[in-house]
Amino acid sequence: MANTWGKRVTLSIFGESHGPAIGIVIGGLPAGVELDFAFIQAQMQRRAPGRENTTPRKETDELRILSGLYNGKTTGVPLCAVIDNTDVKSGDYDTTVLRPGHADWPAFIKYNGHADMRGGGHFSGRLTAPLVFAGAIAQQILQKEKIVIKAQITQCGDVETAKNDGDSVGGVVECVAEGVPAGLGEPFFCGMESCIASLLFSIPAVKGVEFGGGFALAGMRGSSANDALTVENGQITAKTNHAGGIQGGITTGMPLVVRAAFKPTPTISLPQETVETADMSNVTHAFRGRHDPCIVLRAAVVVEAVVALAILEVIL
Repeated sequence: MANTWGKRVTLSIFGESHGPAIGIVIGGLPAGVELDFAFIQAQMQRRAPGRENTTPRKETDELRILSGLYNGKTTGVPLCAVIDNTDVKSGDYDTTVLRPGHADWPAFIKYNGHADMRGGGHFSGRLTAPLVFAGAIAQQILQKEKIVIKAQITQCGDVETAKNDGDSVGGVVECVAEGVPAGLGEPFFCGMESCIASLLFSIPAVKGVEFGGGFALAGMRGSSANDALTVENGQITAKTNHAGGIQGGITTGMPLVVRAAFKPTPTISLPQETVETADMSNVTHAFRGRHDPCIVLRAAVVVEAVVALAILEVIL
């Protein structure tokens, strides 16, 4: 689906989890950006499966660039990248039985029963691979502006136990952007928080976003929640960063801090009450297929990617 949330950069992701390929078209990139494919591939591998407690599906996630690149540099026209799906097992999926917690139910309604349900189709976490590619490009551009973005898991359930039980768990990823200059963003609809949150919620399984102190601020008094201001080396700064580097939708120059909460993987092997769409009957079903017992284990690089894309959009 296409996203044109900003004034310049546009993203359009295409493909399905078990289709021939997935990919992305990125519009609005400046011309002449030399792409570091070693860095890009390293980022892609951080998201790829193959490590402990992840899906056994094996994809190399090698990129094919179809347009927008010449002699290793962007041309200024839309950049299109394709990633082939090489390890699909569609027979593992009962495509007429809706998976609780997944997009199967609303997709069945929206697309009149014609949605590709195999492996989650267009709603699968597989579609975050193109996002990581786009984010890696954004990070390369931002690094030249001395903006560094890093994310890490700050909360996660007991993955091993959940996996052994045929269940799943969720978690939280925190992302910090250092070097973001003050004054970026606009009030209200084009605020930095709005841009970042919009893209974070485009990641499948993200159900909550908070900045700085986040929801904990609701239980604090203003005297504690406010960031005391001071002058250092002739510049205004703050003694704390409960605001997460953003006030009124505009960056303050402090580190930008945002957290994304991921729900547990919806596809689990435990029996669940659901609906068989072939005859519209109520059934109890145990789902097959390959899935991650915890999505968050591969999500940090995806969060970095979308935060980078949001910051780049505002800078451009």
